[in-house]
Amino acid sequence: MNLDAAIELAVRAHANQFRNNTDIPYIVHPIAVAMDLCRRKYAEELVIAGILHDTVEDSDVTLAEIRDKFGERVAAIVDGCSESDKSVPWEERKQHTLVYLKTAPLDVRIVACADKLHNISTIIHDHKTIGAAVWKRFKRGREQQEWYYRGLVESFYCHHDFQANHSIFEEFKSHVEHFFKVSNHHNLNEDTIRLTSRS
Repeated sequence: MNLDAAIELAVRAHANQFRNNTDIPYIVHPIAVAMDLCRRKYAEELVIAGILHDTVEDSDVTLAEIRDKFGERVAAIVDGCSESDKSVPWEERKQHTLVYLKTAPLDVRIVACADKLHNISTIIHDHKTIGAAVWKRFKRGREQQEWYYRGLVESFYCHHDFQANHSIFEEFKSHVEHFFKVSNHHNLNEDTIRLTSRS
């Protein structure tokens, strides 16, 4: 079964990898992405692409290998979800992603949104536990992450013809807007407390 083969490949590709500055095995992320796509009843190719979306970017798995094993549709989605050169500065890479997603094929946008939805959901969960310390796990802090996630919402919503049939985009937008509104308010309150304590 292709799904089983994709899971096996992803487990091998992400062996000994962990989520940013945690002890959580990285494979938890692509499996969660795939489960979300499956729950929303997307085609098997999208679910498989969800499992494999980071394999080319973060391991020695090649796009040709994915194409040979799972077909052109899966390979095209994985390719669209992969950053081509991680030596490029963070801001430049993310800006490229934001521009690309504005015109990317729907398959790519769906899997990319599932990826980002799980990421922001994880940040929200961890922020409730450890507060602003969550931002120390990333290469850039809260301000840059807010710029990126709000930019993703804008990029996904450049397309108005599919929103009604794909609730995943609306859920992502809701998470981003609510979280950064609440966290910004929380940061403002903390700053007020600090200023008051110094006076």
